[in-house]
Amino acid sequence: MPRALLSVSDKTGLVDFARALVELGFELVATGGTKRALADAGLAVTSVAAVTGAPEILGGRVKTLHPAIHGALLALPTDEHEAELARHGIARIDLVAVNLYPFRETVARAGVTDAEAMEHLDIGGPTMIRAAAKNHARVLVLVDPADYGALLDDLRAGEVPPARRRALARAAFAHTAAYDAAIVGYLDGDDPLPPTRHVTLERAESLRYGENPHQAGARYREAGRRGWWDRVAQHGGLALSYLNLFDADAAWRLAHAFADRPTAVVVKHANPCGVAVADDLATAYERAFDADPKSAFGGVVALNGVVDLALAETLVTNPKADVLIAAGYEDAARELLVRRRKAMRVLEAPVPGAVAYGLRRIDGGFLLQTPDEIERDREGWRVVTRRQPTEREWLDLEMAWVVGAAVSSNAIVLVEGGRAVGIGAGQQSRVDAAELAAAKAAGRARGGACASDAFFPFRDGLDVAAGAGVATVIQPGGSVRDEEVIAAADEHGLAMVFTGRRHFRH
Repeated sequence: MPRALLSVSDKTGLVDFARALVELGFELVATGGTKRALADAGLAVTSVAAVTGAPEILGGRVKTLHPAIHGALLALPTDEHEAELARHGIARIDLVAVNLYPFRETVARAGVTDAEAMEHLDIGGPTMIRAAAKNHARVLVLVDPADYGALLDDLRAGEVPPARRRALARAAFAHTAAYDAAIVGYLDGDDPLPPTRHVTLERAESLRYGENPHQAGARYREAGRRGWWDRVAQHGGLALSYLNLFDADAAWRLAHAFADRPTAVVVKHANPCGVAVADDLATAYERAFDADPKSAFGGVVALNGVVDLALAETLVTNPKADVLIAAGYEDAARELLVRRRKAMRVLEAPVPGAVAYGLRRIDGGFLLQTPDEIERDREGWRVVTRRQPTEREWLDLEMAWVVGAAVSSNAIVLVEGGRAVGIGAGQQSRVDAAELAAAKAAGRARGGACASDAFFPFRDGLDVAAGAGVATVIQPGGSVRDEEVIAAADEHGLAMVFTGRRHFRH
């Protein structure tokens, strides 16, 4: 009679799975909590202690670490191994269903102690999983209740194909690898750059394609974690592509940088081309779109509030966006958008979460860095010119600074009255970025603010901003020519603020 060893923390589908195994002729063996659940359901089940002849000891820390278990899992179908099993009175185990103590869930609780964390660190479970997976040609191993049904279908058909056995073994090793990665991450604590970084990724969704149609693409998430993208609802439009997610993520984060006010952001190729705050969402969108209507075509629109019917009518009148992402939609608005913009991806999303670190691929490895936290700290900033900003000017300076940090370097951003009216992005020369921003502003920056993501190396970039009509400038400072630039600002009658921190973005 084949034997199945069951030891699961996640008991989803357990009883039905075990009952089906019994119907297929399996004898059930189980550990403590799993055994109780099966016995309570009326199933005949043998305890692991009865198999090993040794009691569970040390509060359950030791129960399956025994030759009667691991010999039964690791034995090969050879005469030598068969004789050795017989000599020691060990019967084979043909199927193992194990999932592990909830370590991630435990350490995610507020105030958890190291002692509690270590107590929820599984030892016997991973060992059984790895033993069964190593011998998957003859032992079936399951770590995910979602796999129970397909395996039962194979068993009922009389044969489990080698491909299924291999896939289950792969899932088993991936399960233990992710578990170990979570433990290492916990032990790393707050160290932003530990000696090794263990990241286990699981495919969350397949994408329409990558950056280009000939490239395959998918979204992966860290195993055992859920981000805001996992709670996005898509109400209409084509399947998402790699760039849709990349651009929408940038737009949604920037929209929530101004969460205290209705905000609209339009992004194209990961760079904002329009950003505006207002007293209502419709006005914010109109102002953001009007900042650069030409660039807005085919971009991403992010709105940090609920879209009503009137705003939806404006959205479908303007040139199409590839993606619309908002906090919510009135029913009539959603229906109109889906009907009139059949290709546009209409997304409803929660507030974005924090980013722990950034990874970027290079040959042979990755670059890893801590996130770029954008400060808005007037007290820590320094006015270096004779003229001080007014309160209204401070608001534009702060907005320009935040938007500038979201723009590819070299970046110059011109803001007036709560709207980014000119954005110069990704230029090799800072003065070119300033000229591009001034050209896009087309006279609308008068009385506004200019932000530079890094210092002005010469006064020429500042002269361009002054020529665009700005009244204030915000930049990190730190150039050997700071005094020359400060003098130029005084010459133009500008108020200029040094933040002491740059925000390059590549």
